[in-house]
Amino acid sequence: MTHGPIGAHMRKGPLRAGQRVQLTDRKGKPSTITLQDGGEWHTHQGVLRHDTLIGRSEGIVIANDAGYEYQVLRPLLNDYVLSMPRGATVVYPKDSAQIVQVADIFPGAHVVEAGVGSGALSISLLRAVGDQGTVHSYERREDFRDIAVGNVEAFFGQEHPGWQVRVGDMQEEALRAEEPGSVDRVVLDMLAPWECLEAVKQILAPGGVWVSYVASVTQMSRLAEALRASGGFTEPEAHETMLRTWNVDGLAVRPDHRMVAHTGFLLSARRLAEDQTPLQLKKREKVSEASSEDRAAWPGERWKDDPDAEEGWDPTALKTRTVSGKKSRKTAAYAQKIADQAKEVPRDG
Repeated sequence: MTHGPIGAHMRKGPLRAGQRVQLTDRKGKPSTITLQDGGEWHTHQGVLRHDTLIGRSEGIVIANDAGYEYQVLRPLLNDYVLSMPRGATVVYPKDSAQIVQVADIFPGAHVVEAGVGSGALSISLLRAVGDQGTVHSYERREDFRDIAVGNVEAFFGQEHPGWQVRVGDMQEEALRAEEPGSVDRVVLDMLAPWECLEAVKQILAPGGVWVSYVASVTQMSRLAEALRASGGFTEPEAHETMLRTWNVDGLAVRPDHRMVAHTGFLLSARRLAEDQTPLQLKKREKVSEASSEDRAAWPGERWKDDPDAEEGWDPTALKTRTVSGKKSRKTAAYAQKIADQAKEVPRDG
């Protein structure tokens, strides 16, 4: 018996136990809860019983036992990502949308992802490849893998048959798991993506797209030069996306005071056929050589004139947030609890 597209039963029909719902109060503050039979949601405004929501349509306005009203809707993907349990910092929705577009993720594609984090980008990739596509994800930390698995299963309400997650270094594991030239798209969210250059060259099909998400200018520069030096890719393109919302209230129409500005850079390039040389674009004719100051900005690079340079990029130097194992294991347990509840939602409607 078919149950329709994967995860569709979590997105439509009456509200059911195990599903996530977003409750928005009159001040516009959203809160996300998982519905449970007999469950209660307690706030300083009173108690809202889950049974008053289960079986009803989303889009209703309902009051708790103190008469405090809430607007009830299922969270959109953007809402879900920002409210789900997390270990590593999530890829923001504005960047996930750009990655899906820039990488041209299409239904049925075979995508390799590295740096799973909390699974936010994995969800977007899985939705884009559809039921017939596959996403193979690689993550160094087992605790992050567990958080991501819980979040993805909670969103789809089941295990996604096209998703595989392996723990280990992508540049090693992918060479064992992927056939040469079998991957349509590669998406990397990691500290030093240039370390995967040779692996990507081997597994990515000619014409395939490689997109990397990096946080700093130094990482972006280092990767761009590595791609150019490799000779196996088109000229890399870099950009970032900034999102500014607006206040629209009568004649008071103005930008909001806060915005989601810099979160990361996207660097993309396409794989050339084997033994093909990229065109030397005219805009590169006057490119300058890297100065000693440039080289100093690239920690971990073993330059010919400095064989004692320290290897490896230090997350502390780049001021990236680190997550303790204890905290991530606790988060993983919570994410799995939500996933287990979601799996109980019937898939017949």
